[in-house]
Order: sequence, then structure tokens, then C-alpha cells
Amino acid sequence: MTYEEYLDEVTTLMTEMYDLSDAAAIKFVMRAQAGDFFTLHDDLPDMRTLERAQQDAKTIYEQRNKSRPEIFKK
Repeated sequence: MTYEEYLDEVTTLMTEMYDLSDAAAIKFVMRAQAGDFFTLHDDLPDMRTLERAQQDAKTIYEQRNKSRPEIFKK
């Protein structure tokens, strides 16, 4: 899948796995991207698998900003 498709997949998985709103999941993924979380994914297409997307969704969710949990509610 392309890099953009991969980011979409991670976002979708976050909404499904953690019952997040689309907006919240998008914020998580955008913050992770801004923090260079996906740099290798862009360079190495082999990293863009469904299994890896599931792992990344979990990692990003677990690392979320806990100081402002209200922004991640539906």
C-alpha cells in the first residue's frame, strides 16, 4: 500500500480498536507523523503491512497525550 494508504489504515484501525472518533484518530496519527514516527514507513514500503498497521495503531494509542484526555473523546 502507499504511504498515504498506510496512514489511513492506521487511522481506521484506531477508530475500530479504541472506539475513537475519526477526528481523534486523525489527531493521533498526525501527531505521530509530526514526531517522525512514520519516517521509516515512508522510506521502506515493506513496513506498510496490515499487521504493522495494527501494531502501530496500538503503539500510538498507548503513547497518547494523557494530560488532555478530553480531546480524544467522541
